[in-house]
Amino acid sequence: MRLLPGAEPFHHISQDASRRGAEVGVLLCHGFTGSPQSLRPWAEALAARGHTVSLPLLPGHGTRWQDMAVTGWPDWYATVHRELLLLAERCERVVVCGLSMGGALALRLAARQPGNVSALALVNPALTFPAAKGAALAVLRHLVPSTPGLVGDIARPGVREVGYDRVPSRAAHSLRELLSLVRDELPQVTQPLLLMHSAVDHVVPPTDSALLLARVSSLDVREVVLTESFHVATLDHDAERILQETDAFITRLVTSPRDKEVSP
Repeated sequence: MRLLPGAEPFHHISQDASRRGAEVGVLLCHGFTGSPQSLRPWAEALAARGHTVSLPLLPGHGTRWQDMAVTGWPDWYATVHRELLLLAERCERVVVCGLSMGGALALRLAARQPGNVSALALVNPALTFPAAKGAALAVLRHLVPSTPGLVGDIARPGVREVGYDRVPSRAAHSLRELLSLVRDELPQVTQPLLLMHSAVDHVVPPTDSALLLARVSSLDVREVVLTESFHVATLDHDAERILQETDAFITRLVTSPRDKEVSP
């Protein structure tokens, strides 16, 4: 199946082991019905700073919405889990970044792979699903193949997110299941956390970020409110700030003492 233009995955292996950041691997997880395009500037900038970077394409994404209808959260999670293990073999530390549903996937990795995830940098992470729509999906997923899409919530004029204009109902139901699992696992998240969320977001409510901060067990937490961007802040007016905050976060992580943990 042909990929949508810009939806290609991105991988970069650091070639300069003498640089301070060469021991850091960065895994980036894109959002539901989106593609690596929404995170590519973030990924490329981190690669330019000497990090080994992985930005995979999640199964069913980046082609047509019908392909996504036969996938679910176990497929999406398996992909980022595999990429995490590959980075952990190569790098001293791995920072997992995520946008929207990608943030939920990152949190599940942190909860279940504490020895392989050193820190989290999240942008507008999703943790809840609209209650009424979620309840209806149990039936509607068998009757209505898709609903209107979610991509493109960007304040910056002329910027487009590559993704689907339809949401597969079966995949949406699976997303709801994933978010429920992740909410239950939040107390198991102990890693340093950089949370960046938009003041105005038409996709993920601000209460999701409040819920995250209330339930995680992380002691090292930095919260950044993005005042100039909507949901896809990684392509919006605050994209440069997201990079700067992430760069500073990783630099502090690298310069802090850390005993190498063993993955369970």
